[in-house]
Amino acid sequence: MTVIKFAFLIVFGFLGNVHCDPKLSPVVLVPGDGGSQFKAKLNKPTTVASYCIKKTDYYYDLWLNLEQLVPFLIDCFVDNMRLEYDNVTRTTSNSPGVDIQIPGFGDTETVEYLDHSEISLTTYFHSLVEAMVGWGYKRNVSVFGAPYDFRKAPNELKLYLTDLQQLIERAYYSNNNQRVYIITHSMGSPVTLYLLNRMTQAWKDKFIMGFISLAGVWGGAAKPIRLMISGDNLNVPIVKSINVRREQRSMPSTAWLMPSDEFWKPDEVLVVSPARNYTVRDYKQLFKDIDYETGYMMWEDTHNLINPLTAPQVEMHCLHGVNVSTPGQFVYDNKSWHDSEPTRTILDDGDGTVNIRSLLGCLRFQDQQSQPVYHKTFNQGEHLQMLNLKDVIAYIKDVLIGS
Repeated sequence: MTVIKFAFLIVFGFLGNVHCDPKLSPVVLVPGDGGSQFKAKLNKPTTVASYCIKKTDYYYDLWLNLEQLVPFLIDCFVDNMRLEYDNVTRTTSNSPGVDIQIPGFGDTETVEYLDHSEISLTTYFHSLVEAMVGWGYKRNVSVFGAPYDFRKAPNELKLYLTDLQQLIERAYYSNNNQRVYIITHSMGSPVTLYLLNRMTQAWKDKFIMGFISLAGVWGGAAKPIRLMISGDNLNVPIVKSINVRREQRSMPSTAWLMPSDEFWKPDEVLVVSPARNYTVRDYKQLFKDIDYETGYMMWEDTHNLINPLTAPQVEMHCLHGVNVSTPGQFVYDNKSWHDSEPTRTILDDGDGTVNIRSLLGCLRFQDQQSQPVYHKTFNQGEHLQMLNLKDVIAYIKDVLIGS
């Protein structure tokens, strides 16, 4: 964002102050992995199949586009969505000939629904935003969305993090200098923590009222290991896990969200294979054995981004589910094990996606900062459904505007 454009936004914000409730703290919503819409324009040198589109003159919906998550077409989707890793620059780029845009930065629309058609199946922050409108908030005036390229970890999100910082400042200035609440979901929580850890305390004291984390992934999760090894169809019955693995394992965010050695002990087995077992100390060997050593390089690039876990030094509200069966260990018995589904998945406590020990990570902040850290669990609160639970929305209402 240019200086001139940012200055214009601030001026515009001041001119619009008469439309804002002076008592409301503005809110910025930061989505998680999979929580931002993607649009793509194609000019590909080759395609993976004859039926895949090679060139478009327009940007079309890439994620989330349910029409592409069907047999055959999913091969085209995976090739367009995947990233390529450069082991010299240690950065990623889009698949050749694919131009991807993340629409709607600053608006709520593209984080309220993951599909622009706004069907109920793809609802995301919509229930919360609708409730907030009922409390007096206005879309894109006092509540804003901050979508991003969730395929990448913060080490490749420099421009986004600058834009996020400026959006927070814009929200503050255009709402009568009211400090901002950041509400995050899933991976959005460690992304936001990464930003706050790099801001001065003076900046945080001026602009941030509080940080509300929903289902935050503070210490990784076991589930990304399966994405790296054999893929995961994410409970879409018509999709084979192995068919989406190429895209899932190409994402540095998948490596970033693997179990942290701050949260898993060195003798805890995460993967059982016919030849050996793997713990957090065995990632290098694991990636070698599954013939994807690029994955280990991405893990090296990302595993220290918020490790050791450091408090944000702002008021925190940590909300998450408990008592939902969550993958904890993967057992592979087949000879070609890393090209097969796990034979068994040993279950753990958590929210269905993130293990309980990682969800509880924000409690470590209590001894690291003077600002309060509030913590509340929701029985059977599933990872994605946390955004729709009435009790969660009621809690957020109490924080934002009181009882």
